[in-house]
Amino acid sequence: MKLVGRAWVFGDGIDTDVLAPGRYMSLSPRELADHCLEAVRADFASNVETGDVILAGENFGIGSSREQAVESLKILGISAVVAKSFGGIFQRNAFNLGLMCLSCPTLDLSNLREFDLVELHMKAGVLHAGKHSWDCEKLPEFLRNMIADGGLIAHLNKQSNAKEDK
Repeated sequence: MKLVGRAWVFGDGIDTDVLAPGRYMSLSPRELADHCLEAVRADFASNVETGDVILAGENFGIGSSREQAVESLKILGISAVVAKSFGGIFQRNAFNLGLMCLSCPTLDLSNLREFDLVELHMKAGVLHAGKHSWDCEKLPEFLRNMIADGGLIAHLNKQSNAKEDK
């Protein structure tokens, strides 16, 4: 499976409070998503296009265990997040909600420009951007399948339905 999308480039320490700001948590998921990352990029939510990819530094999604942080990215159309490292709970929430997240410790953000097209080859665990490429973690097949199915609940429902059809 290969994803192609425009790159949004962020640095280190993007936390869940920036992805899903606490003061907007009482809003609907769609309204909350409109405030995603506004503290670091006021134009982010209004300019994201379906299929875009976030490329980031260390500790993306660090902080509280808000599923809404992942949900906001999905609502906005982000297809994947590639970062040097992730907050563990964020990455688990991403997999459970069907958002591709790959750790790429060697990612050099200085070689990336916003809105350049990037290619992410999930099975091989490789990110291509222009003349540059980086080896990322290779997710096991069961996680790739779970993400492709739309997350844990959708994946379990698919498995259950397949058993019932036998």
